[in-house]
Amino acid sequence: MSLTSILSADAIDSALKDCQAPDSFSPKKFFQLCGMTKKSPQEVKSIFNILDNDASGFIEEEELKFFLQRFSAGARVLTDKETKAFLAVADDDSDGKIGVDEFQAMVLP
Repeated sequence: MSLTSILSADAIDSALKDCQAPDSFSPKKFFQLCGMTKKSPQEVKSIFNILDNDASGFIEEEELKFFLQRFSAGARVLTDKETKAFLAVADDDSDGKIGVDEFQAMVLP
């Protein structure tokens, strides 16, 4: 399964264009622009599984750096500041990684 089987390629492109500049990435805005906030909990879980590059059941800080590249190979890497801010917003239990429940809570309104 690919991200474009759940999200439209145009919406992904629009979300990526919005955060091209370093330190301009906002997770909530990105999720909204790419259409993720309008998806079902099961679809968001499927997206999480695609983004969980090592299939550990978590998105760790190292994987977060390459978050945008999971949507498009040509996208930029998140800055350390963006990566740490993303983790801080999503990591409700402070274990240093984002689980599927934390991801769904962050994405879905």
